Amino acid sequence: MNAEPLLIVGILTAIFVGYNIGGSTTGPAFGPAVGANVITKVMAAGLMSIFFFIGAYTIGPQVVTTLGEELVTDTSIFTLRSNVAVLFFIGGALFVGNYAGVPASTSMTAVGAIAALGLATGELDWSVLGEIVVWWIVAPIIGFWVAGVVGRYFYPRINAWVAIEGSKGGEPMISVDRSSAVPRLQFGADGDRREITGAFVVIGIGCLMGFSSGTSNIANAIAPIYGTGDVDMVPLILIGSAAVAVGCFTIARRTLDTLGNDITNLPLTAAIVVAVISSTIVVGLSAIGIPASFVVIATMSIVGLGWGRATRTTTLSGVRAGEETRVSVGALTAEQEGEQSPDIGEEEPEDIPKASDLFDPSTTARVILMQNVVPIISTVGAFITFRFVPIFGF
Repeated sequence: MNAEPLLIVGILTAIFVGYNIGGSTTGPAFGPAVGANVITKVMAAGLMSIFFFIGAYTIGPQVVTTLGEELVTDTSIFTLRSNVAVLFFIGGALFVGNYAGVPASTSMTAVGAIAALGLATGELDWSVLGEIVVWWIVAPIIGFWVAGVVGRYFYPRINAWVAIEGSKGGEPMISVDRSSAVPRLQFGADGDRREITGAFVVIGIGCLMGFSSGTSNIANAIAPIYGTGDVDMVPLILIGSAAVAVGCFTIARRTLDTLGNDITNLPLTAAIVVAVISSTIVVGLSAIGIPASFVVIATMSIVGLGWGRATRTTTLSGVRAGEETRVSVGALTAEQEGEQSPDIGEEEPEDIPKASDLFDPSTTARVILMQNVVPIISTVGAFITFRFVPIFGF
């Protein structure tokens, strides 16, 4: 096959990867805002597209360079044929993960597939891979402990401050009025100033998540093509970001509807906490060229937040003088936003949340297992393909 048709196939495969990235990351970023009826799905898709591109254009090249130039010692192994295979494994892993109901880590999958190519050809830079893997281990641990501290000591205060119930009518709290020549923001009638301010906070955090996704995930779609040297960085970023935008406006609508995975099935306050912690870590790692897994970091942040809330206890004076009672924080703070907790000693036993309601070890283990198994399958499959299939000529 000629080089030009192969390049076209490679770009189309990269577009497919970008399309899936847009579909899988919009829900976690703007699911809380859409679920609370703060903004519409169209606004969420538009904001995600814009801030993903900003992140991809500003910090994203650092990660693209790491994957496309530094992870292997000789970039000549990035032939058009091998790039199509690498992107195929990345796109296939996304599909498998989504089909299983557990979004796979695109960063881990991309690094795994490229590392498999380098290993099969003897061109893998082990020092660069080692640095990436170390951060893959350290970053989720940081997310876990920071979220754990927040859940243990600060969550009730944050929950009381946020206190967003969302729009109670059919209209979103914030929309765009296009009736005049200049579009302007329009606010729902049932939201007071405090809730409107909180709504902007939720939207801003969604934008931060979109930005962090762009800084890290753009490399997963375009790094193999960039490694060939046939296409410059900026055109590839534009192509990849456009593909992500298409995914945001199409298949992402389903994830915004269900809000069933990742951080979007949490109470709004918990989603905000996890989003801030995860996005900050991802942006920081992207700035030093480390492809970070938002999914894994967010998952461990969720675990840490649930663990912190489930283990937090408070010493209270008992009803009788001199008596002390140790109670779970679940007895003191209600799960639903805006719900008042009963007075101490007046709770019904069935109304007190159990630790297992806030932290489910079995479900956590299944999610973490799948998030690591899928990249392993991709890595092993890519290595076998590049090592033993003669068509690649290695």
